[in-house]
Amino acid sequence: MIRHSLVILSFFSISLLAGAQTLSVPLSPSASAAGNPLTSPSYSADVAFLFDLEKKFAQDTATGGGAAFAKWFAEDAVTLGNGEAPVVGRAAIAANTKWSPSEYQLTWTPEGGRMGPGGDMGFTWGHYAGHAKDKDGNPIEHTGRYMTVWKKQADGSWKVELDASNDEPAQKEDCCKLP
Repeated sequence: MIRHSLVILSFFSISLLAGAQTLSVPLSPSASAAGNPLTSPSYSADVAFLFDLEKKFAQDTATGGGAAFAKWFAEDAVTLGNGEAPVVGRAAIAANTKWSPSEYQLTWTPEGGRMGPGGDMGFTWGHYAGHAKDKDGNPIEHTGRYMTVWKKQADGSWKVELDASNDEPAQKEDCCKLP
């Protein structure tokens, strides 16, 4: 666990010092120019590659549920959920992600990303939403922010090394409301 923290902190320090590529734009139909390097010069091939990984990851999860979600993680990966203990290792992550797509849908949209200077590690961040139904069949939505750290594996594939999420911040108009 300490090794992961040091690696991640070192990566972030190196990335910041080396001026890693950044993209921080919404990905919506109305923002089609965001993916255009002529209108968004910070949108690089490296960031586009990370966004493509996220797209494939999200598509697999939408069709395959928790089992498909877990397959994207490296053997030594870590997940950090809001208010939860870290989950370490793909097997433990898989044990915690046993939902089917018919009972739970997890969707997310990357809003930004950076690739490290070596081109073998990068991260994305954005917004996620989890959709389910309560015992009465009423829709439930849980939203928040996420960050995914990607690392190129020895076999050339890319896997998730760290997935962290936290609840959506309260809206200012929600302050002081009584339930």
